[in-house]
Amino acid sequence: MSKKIFIFVSVLVFISLACGFFSPSPTPVTNLPQQTLPPQVETPPSTEAPPVAGEGAVNNLQDVQKAVIQIESQGTFIDPSFGVYTGAGRGSGFIIDPGGIAVTNNHVVTGAGLLKIWVGGDTSKVYNARVLGVSECSDLAVIDIEGDGFPYLSWYQDPINVGMDMYIAGFPLGEPEYTLTKGVISKAKANGVTAWSSIDAVVEYDATSNPGNSGGPVIDQNGQVIAVHYWGNSSTRQACGISRDVAIPTVEQLRNGSNVDTLGINGQAVTNDDGTVYGIWVSSVQPGSPADKAGIKAGDLLTDLGDLPMAADGTMAKYCDVLRSHTAGETLNVKLVRWASSEVMEGQINGREMAVVSTFGGSTGESGTSSTPGSEVAGTKVNPNASQPGEAYYSTDFDSAADWTYTVMKGNENGFTQEVRNGKFRVDILKAHTWVYFENNQFTYGNVQLDTSVENLGQNTNYTGLFCRKSKDGWYEANILNTGEYVIYFFNLNSGKLETLQTGGSKLINMGKAVNQYTFVCQGDELTLGINGVKVITIPTKKGTTLLREGAAGIFVASENVFPLRVEFDWFTASVPY
Repeated sequence: MSKKIFIFVSVLVFISLACGFFSPSPTPVTNLPQQTLPPQVETPPSTEAPPVAGEGAVNNLQDVQKAVIQIESQGTFIDPSFGVYTGAGRGSGFIIDPGGIAVTNNHVVTGAGLLKIWVGGDTSKVYNARVLGVSECSDLAVIDIEGDGFPYLSWYQDPINVGMDMYIAGFPLGEPEYTLTKGVISKAKANGVTAWSSIDAVVEYDATSNPGNSGGPVIDQNGQVIAVHYWGNSSTRQACGISRDVAIPTVEQLRNGSNVDTLGINGQAVTNDDGTVYGIWVSSVQPGSPADKAGIKAGDLLTDLGDLPMAADGTMAKYCDVLRSHTAGETLNVKLVRWASSEVMEGQINGREMAVVSTFGGSTGESGTSSTPGSEVAGTKVNPNASQPGEAYYSTDFDSAADWTYTVMKGNENGFTQEVRNGKFRVDILKAHTWVYFENNQFTYGNVQLDTSVENLGQNTNYTGLFCRKSKDGWYEANILNTGEYVIYFFNLNSGKLETLQTGGSKLINMGKAVNQYTFVCQGDELTLGINGVKVITIPTKKGTTLLREGAAGIFVASENVFPLRVEFDWFTASVPY
C-alpha cells in the first residue's frame, strides 16, 4: 500500500487585515481562497434595475431562505505552501433577480471549472450557473443560475446605523441545512482591507458565522440586504460584510458582463516569516485575461505592478490602488518570481510577454514546495534512527494491532469493540460518552508528524483524531468531527480537564459517511492540523499550561450522545516533521 505523507513547508504565510484588525484569513475554501478564475463569459448587457422593496422581492425574514443559495465550486489551484490542489468548496449567495441573477463572493466562485447550485436548501434539485463578472478587489461576483421564476431579495434602502439588528443567512460548513444567526451592527463603515481584497467600506457586526457563510446576505428584519458577508471569526463573533453602498454599483457592472478591478488572477497577499519576501501569490489565471496574455502563470509571485512593490504590508491595498488608477486597457509593467523554475521575470500587462531576467538557486519543485512520493510499506515498518524530514519513525497498514495498547478515558470496557479486519483497524463505539485512546507503544516522540486515513462507516456524528506527547501530565490532541468541525485540545491529566486551544470548521473535511486523511504536527511549541493534505491551522501551545515536550502518540475514537458508531483506520504513520 502506498501512503501519502502530507508535507507542511512554511515558504510563505498569509496575513490579513480585516475590519480594521489583524486576524486569520477565512477557511480555504478555504480560506482559504483556494481557487482559479472561471472563464469570462460574454453576456448581453442587462437593462434591468436592481429590485427595490415592494416590487415582488421577499419582504419578511421567514421567506429569506427561499432566495439564499448554496454554491459548490469545483476547480484546481496552486497553493503557496502545498502545491497543486484539486477539490470542491462550498459557500453561499443570494438571488437578486427572478431570472436567476445571484450575488456571492469572488473567492467563493473563483477557480470554478464547474458551479453547482442548490436553492433554499432544497437538495433534490441542483442547478448549474455561469459567472457573469468578478471583482478581485471588492471580493464580489455575480452569477447567472439556469432557469427563472426564483424568489429574490432586495437591497436595504434606509441608512445603516450602529446598533441596528441584523442577520446572516447562509449554509455554513458545507452542510445543506440553512442557518440564520442574529447580531447587531457594531461599525457602519469599517476598514475593508485584507490579504485577498481591498474594499472601500464594510459593515462590521457580531453575529456568529462559519466557513461556508461567505457570499451570503446580511439582512434586516424585513429580509432586505444590508451587506454581502465575506469574513468572520466564530471564536470572537466578529464578522464583516461588503456594504450595500459598495455592493450595488459594483454588482450592476458585474451583472452586465464587466469584470471590475481585476487582471484575471486569483491573488492573495503573502509574505515569509521575516518579511524579506512578499507579493501577490497567483493561485490561478483566467484564460484569455490580460494576465494570461502577458504570460503570468499559476504559482507565480507577483512582486511589482506599475513599478511599485506589492503587498509589503501583507494586504492587497497597493495592488488594488494600482488597478483603480488605470483603465483596463492600459499598459502596466510587471515583475514576478516563478518558483517552479527559480526565475525572476519581467513583462507588461497589455504589452510585452513575461521574459526571464535572472535565475536563483536550484529548482524547489512546483510552487516553491518540496514533495516526497509515498513509500510502499508492507505490514509494519519501524525505524528508530529516522532523522530526515518526511522519514518515518513508524508506519503500519494495520495487519495486526500488536504495537498498540488502549486506554478508556471515559465510559467502560463494555462501551466499545476493536478488531483488525482486512488490513484495517475497526473500532465500534456501542455506548454514549465513551472515549477510547489507542497508543502506539513502539516509541515516545518529541517533534513528530502524525498521519492517518480513517473512514466513517455510519451516518452518525463521530469524533476521531490524533494525539501526541502523551505523558503523566497530559497530551495534545486534534479532534475532528465528521460534521465539518474540529477542536484542538490540551488534555490536562493534573486537573482532569480538556483545555480548548482552538475550535473551527473546515470544508476540507468530507462529511458524513466518507474517508478523510488527517495530519497532526507537534513541533516545538506549535501544533498544526491538516485535513486531506491541506494545512488548516497552526497554533501555539497554550501559555500558562504545562508545556509538553515528549510522549506517546496515537489515534482515538469517541462518542457523546449519538451512538453506536463505527470507523476504520486504514494506516498510520509517525514521521520526522518538515
